[in-house]
Amino acid sequence: MAKTIAIIPARYASTRFPGKPLAILGEKPVIQRVYEQVMDVLDEAYVATDDERILQAVKAFGGNAVMTSPHHKSGTDRIQEAATLIGTNADIIINVQGDEPFIQKSQLLTVKALFEDAQTQIATLGKPFESIEAAENPNSPKIVTDVNGYALYFSRSVIPFIRGKEKSEWLSSFPFLKHIGLYAYRREVLEEITKLPQSPLEIAESLEQLRWLQNGYRIKVGITDIETVGIDTPEDLVRAEHQLRLISSNN
Repeated sequence: MAKTIAIIPARYASTRFPGKPLAILGEKPVIQRVYEQVMDVLDEAYVATDDERILQAVKAFGGNAVMTSPHHKSGTDRIQEAATLIGTNADIIINVQGDEPFIQKSQLLTVKALFEDAQTQIATLGKPFESIEAAENPNSPKIVTDVNGYALYFSRSVIPFIRGKEKSEWLSSFPFLKHIGLYAYRREVLEEITKLPQSPLEIAESLEQLRWLQNGYRIKVGITDIETVGIDTPEDLVRAEHQLRLISSNN
């Protein structure tokens, strides 16, 4: 069985919410909640950070952490450096965002299972949109896949265009798929893709995964019905507190 680990990139600097990995959510730092969710599924996880405060906070709750460069342009680059510093022999590395405290066991298992297909080089998740208005949001990238579940394209535009139908009918005509930004990579593929220069499609849409597609890598897409609750702003943290209370009251 392929060895799988998670690496969680966590930066202190954030334009909209500085220090968010250390923000307290239900009496624990956000980064601790992410780490504990991952450890429910995997045997090994590391936080990759560029800040001593986050490093010490992770060590304080008994987690693994590694200090990485502050100059990375993407989370993928930080993941690659962390994997090198750790010296891991894992076959699969899952990139779990450090601001996703409600990442679900089922989502991690879905991504992990995609590598049972030997042709899977990179894996990610998609979730059916619940309204065409949500699909029109450019901050929610869309995915189109082939018949085998491999990504053909990601776009901030609504794709595909449904010809001959009113927009109110589009959602019932095609399963529009929202991209959920959980990634996993084969170890050697992660090393390769971080050496690639930015591609024209990536620059046009500001979507890093288009660099990989444009260079011929295959991204397999698993389906989830769970909406992630990421924390980008202080207002998101308030919503996350409400979500946590709902979960606690239902348990």
